[in-house]
Amino acid sequence: MRKMLIIVPLMLCATPAFAQAAPGESDTIQLPRELTDPAAAQRLARTMQAMSTALLNIHVGEMRAAVEGRPATAQDQRLTVGDLARQKDPDFDRHLQQQVASVGPMVQHSMTVLNHTLPVVLRDLENAQKSLERAVSNLPDPNYPKR
Repeated sequence: MRKMLIIVPLMLCATPAFAQAAPGESDTIQLPRELTDPAAAQRLARTMQAMSTALLNIHVGEMRAAVEGRPATAQDQRLTVGDLARQKDPDFDRHLQQQVASVGPMVQHSMTVLNHTLPVVLRDLENAQKSLERAVSNLPDPNYPKR
């Protein structure tokens, strides 16, 4: 789950990097600012903190009571996802804070690695595309009449 929270935003940030270059542009790959700005990693960490807080505040007590086949009590109406997590782990809040705090440096490191590898990967994909186009151009036409 933690890996997905890191990988998905990186993939979303990387999407503009795959755009085709306009004719006449140089072959130098320009990475988007979001992938080179260290402040973007910090913004992402703050956003993840806000999202986790919002998810923990979702009220689920009434749904739990309905699944158990009983009417919801006043206590059920106040029960949140965070309350359920704290029942299983008394140090849940501290563990969550530690995980969210580690996200910023991990995202920064991932962005650095991505910045170094993305141009190479894109060049290799372009070379693979050219090779495939050459191979397909040499295939016989299936509609060509046989003799």
